[in-house]
Amino acid sequence: MNLHKNNFLKFMVLWAGELISSIGGGLTSFGLGVYVFQQSGSAASTSMVMLLAFLPTLLLSVPAGVLADRHDRRVLMMIGDGFSAFGILYVLACMIQGEADLYQICIGVFISSAFSALLEPAYRATVTDLLTKEEYSKASGMVSIAGSARFFISPILAGTLLAVSDIKLLLAIDICTFFPTVIGAAMVKREIGEGRATPMTDCRGEGYPEKGERESFGESLKQGWKAIAGRHGILALVTVSALITYFMGTFQTLAQPLILDFADSAALGIGETICACGMLASGLFLGIRGIKRGYVKKLSVSLFGAGIGMAGFGIRENFFSICLFGILFFAMLPFANNCLDYLVRTNIPDELQGRAWGVIGFISQIGYVVAYGTAGVAADRVAVWFRLSIGRGAAWVIITAGGLLCMTALLLYALKSVRGLERNSDD
Repeated sequence: MNLHKNNFLKFMVLWAGELISSIGGGLTSFGLGVYVFQQSGSAASTSMVMLLAFLPTLLLSVPAGVLADRHDRRVLMMIGDGFSAFGILYVLACMIQGEADLYQICIGVFISSAFSALLEPAYRATVTDLLTKEEYSKASGMVSIAGSARFFISPILAGTLLAVSDIKLLLAIDICTFFPTVIGAAMVKREIGEGRATPMTDCRGEGYPEKGERESFGESLKQGWKAIAGRHGILALVTVSALITYFMGTFQTLAQPLILDFADSAALGIGETICACGMLASGLFLGIRGIKRGYVKKLSVSLFGAGIGMAGFGIRENFFSICLFGILFFAMLPFANNCLDYLVRTNIPDELQGRAWGVIGFISQIGYVVAYGTAGVAADRVAVWFRLSIGRGAAWVIITAGGLLCMTALLLYALKSVRGLERNSDD
């Protein structure tokens, strides 16, 4: 019992570092979004920055997952979060010399994202190293709170700072927030040593290579894919989640241009913070209570509610209406993430967690890349075709994506293989 309690405290150390880093990342994301849109007046330019900030995470997620199973996960977290500061430092240096061009911003966020890609699989696998199965749901709620900090703390803080200073201050603060994660990972590494799983067998009793055996990189990827493809429900869940991330990415890309079309950056910061309070409330609830059963049903209901929130978000240029539906959208996300995390985590052997999460991240997050590459262009073209402002063009794209997300939620619940994952978890 004392060992489990101490491990949860170690998890909280890592979580605190991620919380601070998430706030700093949110400052940069908000500031660059406002900066690029005001400089270019184009939703496509804004989405281009988001695409290049996300693309390395997708491309490197699979090899990062393999590294998380072959090397010390805490060291990977330290390298990933520490060195990602250099990309933001490059953008800051360009802005100190004058206005940063779009290509310079893209280079900086690409470099930062490339190093950050090492962090996610190692962090997720470390959660499995530290906690028991009964603690997964509660930990997932806490992770949702840390991730949501970039939405409910960073925007209002960034909007306030932009009112008295400029984006360079936001970037400088973000650079400083990388250090708590590095320090926290170093503390946990010192306490528990290297974090790699022990040998086990898969669901059919077949053995996997022991950690002392240096399997090839290709074999590592094969084992990660095997853990996913071996369960049709997991494969279906990951495939459907790629559609879900497409709709989510569309919302994330176009929410700022929609609001900035009729409001300033201060109002945008306040609006984003109010909307993200829904995520905070849900994350706190899950962190305290967790989810005990009915994961598939709750997953479908939460995604359907998120679709309603998206569709309502774009209906009117009304601050109250936008905040109301935005709260609904963000409140549903922690429930969906919690259910997805539990269903996948409890159906994959422990020693394959790093490799499996890398492959899962690659497949499921393809939707974000497609959204970041197309949503801004679609909004600009809708605005031209129907002679609308950029903001209203973005609104109609968001409304359409919300309706499709509702349909995806209904499809997900109808899949028997996905419902079977919950029975396997209980067994």
